[in-house]
Amino acid sequence: MAQRKKSVDVRQWIEGKRIGVLYGGTSSEREISLASGAAVLNALRGRGIDAVGIDAGPDLPQRLKTKKIDFAYIALHGPGGEDGTVQGMLEVMGIPYAGCGVLSSALAMDKIYTKRILDAAGLPTPRWRVLEKRAVSNPAANRGSRAGLRFPVVVKPSAQGSAIGVSVVRNAAGLAPALAAAFALDPRILIEDYIAGTEITVGILGNKPLPVIEIVPRNEFYDFESKYTAGCSQHLIPPRLPRAVIRKAQTLAYDVFRALNCRAVARIDMIVDRARRPWILEVNTIPGMTETSLLPDAARAAGIDFTELVLKIIEYSLMPVLYS
Repeated sequence: MAQRKKSVDVRQWIEGKRIGVLYGGTSSEREISLASGAAVLNALRGRGIDAVGIDAGPDLPQRLKTKKIDFAYIALHGPGGEDGTVQGMLEVMGIPYAGCGVLSSALAMDKIYTKRILDAAGLPTPRWRVLEKRAVSNPAANRGSRAGLRFPVVVKPSAQGSAIGVSVVRNAAGLAPALAAAFALDPRILIEDYIAGTEITVGILGNKPLPVIEIVPRNEFYDFESKYTAGCSQHLIPPRLPRAVIRKAQTLAYDVFRALNCRAVARIDMIVDRARRPWILEVNTIPGMTETSLLPDAARAAGIDFTELVLKIIEYSLMPVLYS
């Protein structure tokens, strides 16, 4: 009964306030952010909530003040929105916001620090190493960083999302162009063992895992095109995996959520190898909310429509603020 009372109080608080949906921004995921933000904005307005869209630029603090925003729904993807920077600004301004806090946002955005926390928590993640751009010009350091590589590997920029700059490298000849593509976006990159298997993702809403989704991309892996182009991937619910493996993946996702001190919502990407072992790949603290996005699909499978999903994210974000 206490949980129900909190839920009613939070919904009443929302209905009496102005919500600013922050989208766009300047990252390489700007177009996806605009689509996510528009979907969230339409959902809130459709419920009769006073909501305004704000394209996040250098004048964001002034616009938040001018528009008298009481709560910010952050639909910004990638650096400058998903990495704790906007969250920190909102903390200073005293404006509550949706999703994870400053620390967990920053940690999850940086794949290298995510890996360090996963390792420290004893959570399964593919073997990895870091290569810095400055080391490329140092032959000795460069050789040391690449020594012992076993192909295939996955090369990733440290702090990008939506698989931007990610390459699967199957032999030594493909390494240089993959490094160049990743270094064009980030001075530190992650080189990770490639694990063949079934790609899955697990959303966490509040403090419970959502149904697991199996991702079947048309391309070699779940790249940018597969994520955001209709027809380029299939989302299978439930996955074609044993129930015990699905439950294990949900448990691991919640463990990751806790290890990174996440709040309200996140989505954890994994791969299940041929021995049916789930491996944690990445953590998304502001999952996409477009028509091809995974989190809304998982919520729908749990009986939660899009508008209710948006409201629940706000509700779970506000609980620590209103009931601390």
